[in-house]
Amino acid sequence: MAKGERREPSHTLIARDLGIAIVTGRHPPGSVIPGEIDIAATRGVSRSVVREALRMLSAKGLVESRPKSGTRVRERAQWNLLDPDLLAWMFEGEAPASFVRSLFQLRMIVEPAAAEMAAALRSADQLLRMNAALDAMQAHGLDTADGQAADQAFHNTILEATNNELLVSLSGSIGAAVRWTTIFKFRGRARPRDPMPQHRHLYDAIAGQDSAAARDATIVLLQQAHEDTERLLKG
Repeated sequence: MAKGERREPSHTLIARDLGIAIVTGRHPPGSVIPGEIDIAATRGVSRSVVREALRMLSAKGLVESRPKSGTRVRERAQWNLLDPDLLAWMFEGEAPASFVRSLFQLRMIVEPAAAEMAAALRSADQLLRMNAALDAMQAHGLDTADGQAADQAFHNTILEATNNELLVSLSGSIGAAVRWTTIFKFRGRARPRDPMPQHRHLYDAIAGQDSAAARDATIVLLQQAHEDTERLLKG
């Protein structure tokens, strides 16, 4: 581990590994995962650490523990699919095409309306942060972690600018969807089209308080991203 690099707590690492195994189908719904004693022995940790990891998975709707019957994987319909960690775990393997398409459908429902509201309600500070995020995206590129973080910040600030606490509460999920669909696009050999012009059009519409243009710019941005992703899925 590099100097200064933070290592995640053991229970978080165990939850991540088990979570990936569940969402990628290695532990299918209805199956019983290894017991606390087995996991603790394999990972070299205490049972209390394992229990904390299982509590994390339970909170995300992935597992349920019952006395004498062990910890069982719950049906997919009971998973919290919008949990940012769960979204990340989905993309650790080959995310199903249907799931990727569902993410774009979610974004198309939420983000154009949010941009329309943001254009009318955004503050000067929010505009500054959006512009700074765009500059960082341009400087680093969306195929880098820094560029992807800036992309998330841009879209999250749009949600914040709606002044709607329920939309703002979706920022973690939408931000994760933005990041992981972007990462997915860059997995293929063919490079996706440059989305920066569309992001700039969106920013200009919000800065100009043109709600209709902000909505339209968001739709064009998402359509381009979706088309690039579809080419990858079919290729």
